[in-house]
Amino acid sequence: MAEEFYEMTQEGVNRLKEELDRRKVEERSSIAERMKIARGFGDLSENSEYDEAKQAQSENEQRILELENILKYAKVVEDTDANRNKVAIGTTVKLQDVESGETEEYNIVGTAEEDIFSNKISSDSPVGQAIIGKRKGQTVEVDTPYGIFKYKITSISRK
Repeated sequence: MAEEFYEMTQEGVNRLKEELDRRKVEERSSIAERMKIARGFGDLSENSEYDEAKQAQSENEQRILELENILKYAKVVEDTDANRNKVAIGTTVKLQDVESGETEEYNIVGTAEEDIFSNKISSDSPVGQAIIGKRKGQTVEVDTPYGIFKYKITSISRK
């Protein structure tokens, strides 16, 4: 079976390592304290505080396993001269909607780093797929569930 790699920026790897450390130390301690307090309330079969703490523990441990797996297979995308003038993971791109003229700025990241609320879009997203490998000045069409959108790449930069 071929191993799956997660292409990521160095910033993304660092952020996931920090989250992993926080979850292993702070979150585990906090949840253990919640469980200890909840046990003091008596009968565990009807103890919602204990049930909530157990659920939080399960979710935390699941996220720890997920983070460890992502980091195990993380491949940091190198900043090379070959991809300095093209849209690639690790670049910041300004896209102008051809129809409305509105401009948006996005950081192109690997799937494991995606955070649309921080304007970090995955290279595997519809927009990411359409612009990867393209150059400044090119216009691309993006097929979305809401229709086809045309964007012009107005700038490409690296942090």
